[in-house]
Amino acid sequence: MAGAQRLICPSAALVDGELGVRFQVGPDGAPRPAFAVRFGGRVYAYVNECRHQATELDWKHGEFFDSARLYLVCASHGAAYEPASGVCVMGPCRGKRLRSVPVFERDGRIFCSED
Repeated sequence: MAGAQRLICPSAALVDGELGVRFQVGPDGAPRPAFAVRFGGRVYAYVNECRHQATELDWKHGEFFDSARLYLVCASHGAAYEPASGVCVMGPCRGKRLRSVPVFERDGRIFCSED
């Protein structure tokens, strides 16, 4: 049986290397902040929590990328994560990985799987 699927946003809301879209994941009683971004033409989503300390990454609502649009950056600690893998490549949590959220794109919309 397929798991539940929830609409995050229209595909057009995610432009490569630009603003991310924030949403919630997890059980109804304890949702967690998450975000989706487009990088290299693909959509990636992660729990919005730095692996160094439990703070949200975006420095301004939806701002996850560095100025070069190559890495996802924690505004509090400067940790830099590869958008496609979630692996921290620079900063206090180097080698750790953001918690990924399963997402897919279909019919001009982006969904998350809520298994």
